[in-house]
Amino acid sequence: MKTPAINLSKAVFGVAFIAALWTAASCSSGNSTAQQDGTSPNATGDVESPAVDIHTAVITENVAALQQHIAAGTNLNEKDPFGGSSPLITAAIFGKPAMAELLITAGADLNFQNNEGSTPLISAAFFGRAEIVRMLLDSGADKTIKNKYGATAYDSVAAPFGEVKNTYDIMGKMLAPMGLKLDYAHLEKVRPEIATMLK
Repeated sequence: MKTPAINLSKAVFGVAFIAALWTAASCSSGNSTAQQDGTSPNATGDVESPAVDIHTAVITENVAALQQHIAAGTNLNEKDPFGGSSPLITAAIFGKPAMAELLITAGADLNFQNNEGSTPLISAAFFGRAEIVRMLLDSGADKTIKNKYGATAYDSVAAPFGEVKNTYDIMGKMLAPMGLKLDYAHLEKVRPEIATMLK
């Protein structure tokens, strides 16, 4: 029988790997539906979507582009093509609280599950994003949802830091080119605090 720490490591590694693939692809290819003027048409014709896709807007903290996506009626739960993560999961992984707040306020699905079954809450908890965890909980996110490996948000931070450090090592190296910064001292300190929030 596998330990919860091993299952958690697999689950989080899968999420991070998929996020890295998607981010690399989206940042290099741009939005294929962009018009020559840099906007994309929407169904209503009132406000046009920006040229930058919604996930890239979140990662790069392009507030104006995210606000334009919201105004244009872009799907706030648009799945990335590789791992099926939503923009809110992207904000949680990369620690973008302002972007998370905009998405939450605009009605993004708080309990959206990507292909691995991870939610914004599971992602925010594991990556030590206490501010985003608090926002999600205050907005009614379901903390009992389990990913495909049987881990809840609480489970993602319940193990001692030393048991999951190798997973952080792998993800830190893999996602650093996309802007992910992991502060191990912070993670070790905040994991128990987040676990308390999730009990």
